[in-house]
Amino acid sequence: MLTGFLIGNYSDKEKQTGVTAILCPKGATGGVSVRGGAPATHETDLLRSENTVQTINAVVLSGGSAFGLESVSGVMQYLSEKGCGFDAGGYKVPICSGASIYDLECGGFSFPDKAAGYAAASSATEVTEFSGRIGAGTGATVAKLGGMKTAVPSGMAVVTAKKGDLEVAVIAVVNALGNVYDPATGECIACSSGDICGNMNTTISCVLTNAKLTKAQANKISDTTQDAYAKCIRPVHTLYDGDTVFVMASGEIQTNLLELQMLADEVCCAAILKAVRSAW
Repeated sequence: MLTGFLIGNYSDKEKQTGVTAILCPKGATGGVSVRGGAPATHETDLLRSENTVQTINAVVLSGGSAFGLESVSGVMQYLSEKGCGFDAGGYKVPICSGASIYDLECGGFSFPDKAAGYAAASSATEVTEFSGRIGAGTGATVAKLGGMKTAVPSGMAVVTAKKGDLEVAVIAVVNALGNVYDPATGECIACSSGDICGNMNTTISCVLTNAKLTKAQANKISDTTQDAYAKCIRPVHTLYDGDTVFVMASGEIQTNLLELQMLADEVCCAAILKAVRSAW
């Protein structure tokens, strides 16, 4: 499934942080939507529809807050060694976007560095479903309205789906300020209480698809997939979250965009819930 993509993880269980590298060596049309008020991101301006570069080679999700963006350099080095990237004339430059969660209070001050990013990229394999406190979700927590004293362990998850020839996967790292709800039942599966004092959070994810999209369409799918966050996380998109959704489209099939929008939303909801439940 989604044969143009690879996913690799680096997990530091002791320091509770890590990296997830999502690779498309041949290049994928990219898009992004940033709704939270406190993002830690890399190369998101490049994904604007009007900007020059049309494809990206990786999305890097990491812990370590803004420090963790260093891990993107390791993924770039790995892809450069493989001859991947935008042909800038004399050299090829791997195009890697990324985002980080705030997990600095989980295992002491630590962040995934360039070596961690390289390790994640070099371990990348074909897309399959998995979940738990691994990769970028190693130090994830949710339900932090009352600060870390109310935090509930969370993690990351990869969920896949297929409808006809259309293939979709969502990689979700759930580190939200808000509580997490199952939209099908209304049940709160991770809840906090007490005075509001939490302020360092973020949910980051990436939608993979084999659909053929323009950058404008990829950006729109990124934007509409934020609806899945709103269905599952309350409150969401706060001043203290860096909520971000990336899209990578390998361009293998023509598809109905509404069908893709609906499927991406459904799979993202499932990935958010699985990421939280798998940490228990």
